[in-house]
Amino acid sequence: MRKNTKSTRRKAKPLWRRLLGRLVLLSLTMVLAWHAWVYAQIWWWESRPVQSTAFMSARLDTMQQQNPDAALKHKWVPYERISGSLKRAVMVAEDSGFTQHEGFDWDGIEVAWKKNIKKGRIVAGGSTISQQLAKNLFLSGSRSPLRKGEEAIITLMIEQRLDKRRIFEIYLNVIEWGDGVFGAEAAARHHFRVGAPYLSRQQSSLLAAVLPNPREWSASRPSARVNRRANWIRQQMWQLGGSHYLNRLKPSRPDWWPGWMP
Repeated sequence: MRKNTKSTRRKAKPLWRRLLGRLVLLSLTMVLAWHAWVYAQIWWWESRPVQSTAFMSARLDTMQQQNPDAALKHKWVPYERISGSLKRAVMVAEDSGFTQHEGFDWDGIEVAWKKNIKKGRIVAGGSTISQQLAKNLFLSGSRSPLRKGEEAIITLMIEQRLDKRRIFEIYLNVIEWGDGVFGAEAAARHHFRVGAPYLSRQQSSLLAAVLPNPREWSASRPSARVNRRANWIRQQMWQLGGSHYLNRLKPSRPDWWPGWMP
């Protein structure tokens, strides 16, 4: 009996190994639960307006630290109620290959990587519209490798679940266009006192020009730098073509397709 007891004791794993194993299992469970929640949110937003994002919440918290009465400017509008000029301008400025790639622009990532190596710091990200949307919907603004990895996973979920037109519709409705100004409708009224459907080609190019730094740059009071960028965007819009280019963003599923089916 004593020999068996000693043998059992020798075979038993040390306490620290058992605790480590349980901690790893718990961590994996939490990660899987988090990603399941993210996918459920994306599925929910497939046919419903997005009224708030992680980035919006973070901005509101920051604003209310300085002014407890601060509020965001944001109003969801459907895709059809957004100027075609703004759609083309944003696509040119932020992700000209949006209709071709599946979430990642590998050429853009390579160019950004070379720029960052040359400068010795992060000066370019090479993020697509889908990647930016993943970050704005769910993540913080940090640029750590862990956050970028999480962004990649969520980008794959978004591209798998949503068609290109829906991705672009959500993006145009949640992107920041000024301090506390989110979405095309709020931006159009804040900067130009018109609704999103009535933005002109010039106004659209100015709005697209400030997207890299919307709190420092102004579409309604553009600096020389913003004007130069807006002029370049208008030139690229002309080369991109008219509404026929946007027709590539037609929904990948017919209207009668059940929302619960992939």
